[in-house]
Amino acid sequence: MSADLEEQYNKIYRYCYMKLGHRQTAEDLTQETFLRFLADRRYQDMGRELAYLYTIARNQCIDYYRKQKPLALPDELPEVQEEDELLTSFALQEAVKQLPLEEQELIFLKYVNELSATEIGQILGWSRFAVYRRLKGCLKRLKQLLGEF
Repeated sequence: MSADLEEQYNKIYRYCYMKLGHRQTAEDLTQETFLRFLADRRYQDMGRELAYLYTIARNQCIDYYRKQKPLALPDELPEVQEEDELLTSFALQEAVKQLPLEEQELIFLKYVNELSATEIGQILGWSRFAVYRRLKGCLKRLKQLLGEF
């Protein structure tokens, strides 16, 4: 894992940013996540580093929400030049916001952080097949929502 630690750092940062919508707080929680990860060698020795990192990050975000007033999801649109791509991006973003938080997280882990079903299962405590099943249902709901735009 040490070889791709920087890549994992960026993915954990994006995960925290997706959950919080605030750049500085996401940076702080990402740093705290890695400090806690490096301080505890138990899971590193068991070969479950990635799941442990996301578990720490998720718990950090939950703790933050318990202590603070929750922030809204970010409304930033990606920098896109073409008008059609911009409208598609906006519609997709709005449709994803209408999904339950658990499904938003699933889509984020799969398509933004590009994690495998096995890795997602370890993080969320589901079987690989449950990840596939829930992802299929989530994409079906997303398609229905996009049909409304």
